[in-house]
Amino acid sequence: MSSPSAVPIVALIGRPNVGKSTLFNRITKSRKAIVDPTPGVTRDRHYERVRWEEKSFILVDTGGIDDNPEDLLVKHIREQAMAAIDEADIVLFLMDGKQGLTPSDLEVVEILRRSRKTVLHLVNKVDGPSKEEELLPPFYELGVEKLWPLSAEHAYGFTEMMEGLCQAIPADDGASVALPEGTVKVAFFGRPNVGKSSIINTILGEERMVVSEISGTTRDSVDTLVTVGKYSYLFIDTAGIRRRGKTTEKLEKFSILKSLAAMSRCDVAAILIDAEEGITEQDTKVVGYVLEEGRGLIVLVNKWDLIEHDRKRQEEVMQEVGRLLPFVGFAPVLNVSARTGYGIKRLFPTIGSVYRQYSATFPTAALNRLLQEAVDTHPPPIYKNKRLKFYYTSQIGTRPPKFVVMTNSSKGVHFSYERYLVNRFREGLGLDKVPIKLIFKDKSEQRNKE
Repeated sequence: MSSPSAVPIVALIGRPNVGKSTLFNRITKSRKAIVDPTPGVTRDRHYERVRWEEKSFILVDTGGIDDNPEDLLVKHIREQAMAAIDEADIVLFLMDGKQGLTPSDLEVVEILRRSRKTVLHLVNKVDGPSKEEELLPPFYELGVEKLWPLSAEHAYGFTEMMEGLCQAIPADDGASVALPEGTVKVAFFGRPNVGKSSIINTILGEERMVVSEISGTTRDSVDTLVTVGKYSYLFIDTAGIRRRGKTTEKLEKFSILKSLAAMSRCDVAAILIDAEEGITEQDTKVVGYVLEEGRGLIVLVNKWDLIEHDRKRQEEVMQEVGRLLPFVGFAPVLNVSARTGYGIKRLFPTIGSVYRQYSATFPTAALNRLLQEAVDTHPPPIYKNKRLKFYYTSQIGTRPPKFVVMTNSSKGVHFSYERYLVNRFREGLGLDKVPIKLIFKDKSEQRNKE
């Protein structure tokens, strides 16, 4: 068993209105970036996880790099793009074939040269071979090794460009460090100064542990292999999410990106919340990503020592956690203090119980008994003049547990009845600490496939 490498971050850079959002949409097969002919409409970064031909990466769409002094937001957009260049593993630099080479393009190419990052230089709005001959020559002045002509709008040259990008993403060559069988990978997330590294240091300060550092498994941190008795844990500290001098908005946003990259590697996500400051929007966003990724989750309310004598504040914080995170009511919440060590001893048993549920498997006969009992106790509703029927269920995956339920009408399963069944499965299978997924399928469709 080896430690997987971090998912690379690919930044899409270029002047306003060269087609970055259109290319972003084509790569991600989404409409999440707004496509608008008004320059500067993509004011902030948009990001999306992408999988293409067995390679995964996080694509970041940035605001344009421009020097128009009349636009008060230009400085902000420029900072965003420069942050993307700084933090990305690979850069897609997009230029406008119809407008030709501009002084801004030349300036950015120099910045990219100095960054020593892997860069694909893309010339957009080239709709075919004849346009290549017409539009590409001015761009040879850049002196770059290769130009990639393409049309983000019409897909000309797109597949070749994506193949080039995938070739630039390093393959997992199996050289990553071997981990003991059954190692639980735990990633720690949180805003700057919330105490991620302090929590890990406090944990590592406990006795009876064998600790070894594994460098190089992420770009920004050192993974730590911890052995407690017969159990092994890989701690992933998202150390790149730190203040560098004064924390700025751009660094806050990149912390979310790095969280996404680290999340792909973990079994259990431990999210730290500051007991004094309470929950922020960024905390809830990261929790949302944990749900999307289907990871186990533990909420750590850190700096509990600062409010240990303030009962009112304690109640406020816990109510806030319950109110803002109702969609993860299954997640254990631990009050801890990295400074004093309070609550740390409960962390390992909690990680263990979450992981056991996260990877649990169940016999089909027991699942069908559970489904039948649930239906008998609370019969499903009528849908289109017919009683909704559930025929059988089986487990189709773990990490987290996933179950398929065959029915006579998957469209007729109201979300309230789905929630009822999810709760019955949780209760009957002892899955109270992890997300679980029920997938409803029509039996008639299954028959047609056969």
